Amino acid sequence: MKNIFSIKSLLTVLYFLGGMALMGGIWELIAHLTKNEIPTPSTTWGVFKEVMQDPWQNDPDYKGIGVKLFSSLARVGVGFGLGSIIAIPIGMLMGASKPIMNIINPMVQILRPVSPLAWFPLGLAIFRDSPQASVFMIFICSLWPTLINTAFGVAHIPQDHKNVGKAFGFSSWKYITKIVIPYALPHILTGLRLSVGVAWMVIVAGEMLSGGIGLGYFVWEEGFNGGSTEKILVAIILIGIVGLLLDKIFMSLQKRFTYAA
Repeated sequence: MKNIFSIKSLLTVLYFLGGMALMGGIWELIAHLTKNEIPTPSTTWGVFKEVMQDPWQNDPDYKGIGVKLFSSLARVGVGFGLGSIIAIPIGMLMGASKPIMNIINPMVQILRPVSPLAWFPLGLAIFRDSPQASVFMIFICSLWPTLINTAFGVAHIPQDHKNVGKAFGFSSWKYITKIVIPYALPHILTGLRLSVGVAWMVIVAGEMLSGGIGLGYFVWEEGFNGGSTEKILVAIILIGIVGLLLDKIFMSLQKRFTYAA
């Protein structure tokens, strides 16, 4: 069993390294085809090392890349957290009650496809504050995957499970904690995984509009104020790495609470 696990882990690492090598090769080719208008991986790596020399510098005139990163993560955490707190209970109600599903689902389907950028002016009108408007945008956009997946999980609880609750005379609270949540939890975690990915993508657009010290504004500032293309690529790489780590965290939770039939 250990040998199988080791081989599987080794293959996963090899596939990852192969994918990174392929991406690096394509990047190098594009850099040469554009006559180095796009910096090469080696040039970008040199700038990456410079940027990472003092990532926690927090002077009024200069913020290190670590400070920028955690500013973005804080906004995502607040927006995603608030969205999850709202989405999970509403999703459970939708899944448990067909009338509630029929009432709320049309609203969800109308609001879900709206572009994240469309929510920012509304948030700005409500809060009169750009950072809060970006959090509002993250909150709205991260609602839908969790809400929809939670509703799906609760709606598909097998009748046998429901009969067990009735046979043992479960109270509403015990039915929710002993049957609904354990069965729906893998679906909820799938929704949370999708939602945190959406929230992390939205933060870049939000910070480009709201300003501040986050990674999104850093990309905007370097791109439109005659900054360094290499630093833009460094920020893009960091955004991608953090997005990958967030996805892996929720994927591990999802696997941990997915039960075999």
